[in-house]
Amino acid sequence: MTRGVLPRVLVTVAMAVAAALAVARAAQPAPDDRRSGYDFMTPALRAMQDDETSNPGTLWVGEGEALWSTKAGADERWCASCHGDAATSMRGVAARYPAFDDASGAPVTLSGRINACRVRHQRAPRLDRENDTLLALEAFVARPSRGQPVAPPADARLAPGRARGEALFRQRMGQLDLSCAQCHDANAGRRLAGSVIPQGHPTGYPIYRLEWQSVGSLARRIRGCMTGVRAEPFGDDAPEAVDLELYLKQRAAGLPVETPAVRP
Repeated sequence: MTRGVLPRVLVTVAMAVAAALAVARAAQPAPDDRRSGYDFMTPALRAMQDDETSNPGTLWVGEGEALWSTKAGADERWCASCHGDAATSMRGVAARYPAFDDASGAPVTLSGRINACRVRHQRAPRLDRENDTLLALEAFVARPSRGQPVAPPADARLAPGRARGEALFRQRMGQLDLSCAQCHDANAGRRLAGSVIPQGHPTGYPIYRLEWQSVGSLARRIRGCMTGVRAEPFGDDAPEAVDLELYLKQRAAGLPVETPAVRP
C-alpha cells in the first residue's frame, strides 16, 4: 500500500463508524417519547399487573416478605434485624441500583447487593441470580419503590461502566449481527414474530413473564435476547452484564418503577 493510502483508509473507517453511531443515537427515543413495556401490552395484561391479587409476581413478593424476617446463615441473622420495616427502609432503593460498592470497588446490581449482605453480614451462602429465594428477596425489596422514578446515582465512579454499557447496547453481535439499539431504539413499536418490540426499559425487574411462567431477572432477559441473535450470553454477574444494566437504568431515568411487572 502506497504512503498516504492507509491514513485515508483509517479516516474513512473512522468517519463511517462515527456516522453509524450518529444514526443510532438519532434513532433513540427522546426523553418525552420514552415508554415502558407496560404501554405496549394489552389491556388485560395491564390489568393483571395493576391488580396485586391477579399479578403472579405478588407471590414472590410475599415469599420475600417471609424471608425478610427469617434467620439465615451461620450468624442466624435476618434482614429485618438490620433494616427494620422494608416499607420505609427500602423505599427508593430499587430506583437507585446498580450502585457502586465500596467493599468490592465495583458496581453492583440490587441482587448483587442482597447477595453481598447475605455473605458479609449473615455468613450465608451466595445465591444464583435465578434462585427463587434471591428473586423473592429482590422483588420484596424493590416493591416499596413502585411508582417512584428510576434515579441512577450521580456517582462519577459509575461513568466508565455506563459508557461500556452504552457501547455494548450499540454493538452488533451474534450470527445475526444485530445490536440492542437496532431493535429497541430504531424499531420499537414494530412487530417481530407477532410480538410488539418494546423500547427495552428495565423498570419492572424482577418481572413475571408469561413466556417463563415465573419471575426472572433482567440478566435472564438479556441472555434471552443474546441467544435470540445467536450470540454467546454474558454470565449473570459478568462485568459486561452489570455495565449493560448500568446504561439501561440511566436510559430509563425518570420512568416509574413497576416491580413486580408483568410481561408477555
